[in-house]
This record gives sequence, C-alpha cells and structure tokens, in this order.
Amino acid sequence: MATRQTRALARTMMAPAVIVLLIWMAVPLAMTLWFSFQNYSLINPMMTGFAGWANYTYVIGDPSFTQALVNTLLLVGGVLVITIVGGTFIALLLDQPVWGQGILRILVISPFFVMPPVAALIWKNGFMHPGYGMLGHLARWLGLPPVDWFAQYPLFSIIIIVAWQWLPFATLILLTALQSLSEEQREAAEMDGANAANRFRYIILPHLARAITIVILIQTIFLLGIFAEIRVTTGGGPGYASTNIAYLVFRTGILSNDIGAGSAGGVVAVIIANIVAIFLMRAVGRNLDA
Repeated sequence: MATRQTRALARTMMAPAVIVLLIWMAVPLAMTLWFSFQNYSLINPMMTGFAGWANYTYVIGDPSFTQALVNTLLLVGGVLVITIVGGTFIALLLDQPVWGQGILRILVISPFFVMPPVAALIWKNGFMHPGYGMLGHLARWLGLPPVDWFAQYPLFSIIIIVAWQWLPFATLILLTALQSLSEEQREAAEMDGANAANRFRYIILPHLARAITIVILIQTIFLLGIFAEIRVTTGGGPGYASTNIAYLVFRTGILSNDIGAGSAGGVVAVIIANIVAIFLMRAVGRNLDA
C-alpha cells in the first residue's frame, strides 16, 4: 500500500511538468504537420487550401534536398571522426602526469562554452578570412596565395568549426573513461612486454568503446540540427554546397516564404532524425549490454 501511495504521489507531482513538456512539444509539431499539408505562402497569405502530398513531393523531389542530405551526412561524419580521433589523442595526453594539468584541462574544454554564432564569427573573421585572417597572413608569409575557405571549401570549413566546438565534449567523456581503467591492467601489460601501440589497441581502445558509442549518440543527435554556424558563415552557399537539412528547411520556409514546403521539410527532417536516433539507441544498447 505504501508503495502504491508513493507511486501515485510521484505521478501526481510529475504530472504538471510532463503536461507542460507535452504541450511545449506537441503544439509546434502539430502546427508544423498541419501547415505541411497546406498551400500557405508569406508572400500571398490569401492563397490557402489543402495541398495534400504536394509539399512533400516538392521537397523530396527537389535536387537541393538530396544535396542537403548528403551534406548533412558528410557534416555529421566528418565532425565525429575529428572529435573522436582528436578527443582520444588529447585524452591520452591529459591522462599523463604533467605540470599544470588542471590549467590544461580548462583550456581544452573552454571552446565548449563559446556560443556557436560567436565561435563561427571568430573562425570566419579571425582565422579563415583571406584578407585579414591568421591563416591568410600565414599563407602570405610562406609565399603562398591565401585561401578563401568559405568560397573554395565551404562544407569543410564548417566541419572544422563545429568539430572545434565539440572536441572538448568528446575529450571529457573519453578522459573520464580512460581514468577508470585500472592501473593494474596497464602494469600487467607492460610486464608482459606489450609496447605502447599494443597497449592502446588491446587494452585502452576496447575500454573506450562504450564511451565512444555514447559520444557518437549524443553528438549525432545535436549535429543533425546544426544551423547557426552555417547561417553566420556561408549562408548555405555557394549555391547549396554547405546547406544541410536544417538550413534547407529555413531556406525554404523563411527565405523563400513557402511555409507549406518548409513545414514539409521540417517533418521530413524530424522523421530522419528519429530514424537515426532509434538506430543509434539500439546500437548503444547492444554495446552497453555486451
């Protein structure tokens, strides 16, 4: 009886927050779903009516959708590779007993606290600008022509910016996992004559497998919705060279004033994100149960 009363009290106390969250999520999603089946344009609000599947056919059949989907996969994959490889390397360095270890850790995690638009502007104007960026000055000092990164390599530039922001997160997770590795295992491997490469391959890397899986899950969910970095640097261009799914929805719905097609693109993006999330959750579950 006490357990039943406790559970009932817990549900009652949680109910207001759950209801608010459901309304907070369900109302915008329901409105987006409604507008995705409507003919609605901000240029001509009087032109309304049921559009059926026309908006979805237009969005999915548009060549820019395919390019945006490919760009999204390249962006997510590129950032994951850089953050996991770089995070593992930095975590191994920070795990060593060095002077000023606390200061080094603060410096490593500091990019994670910079707002995405600010970080993008710093990279755009402070590093990658061909005229007065640090990379441009370095290229001229070496006698090379400066590179216009956002014109010549727009998607790669955004991958670098986003990876710089997410590298501290991966480093912290991997460093925490690395420090949970028992010292006895390392000492036993050294006594058996295993060199550094073999210790990393057969002891450290298997131990980091679960942490790497969690990093992939969390980062992928957030990386599918990258927007601010694209908005303040390339604007999705040149053309659609750096446009991902999230920015394509904004481009269609807001910049082109087509609310119906933009809402359809948003629904498609939600479906894609949920498919990816379900796949990753199952992969994480199998990895954690192993």
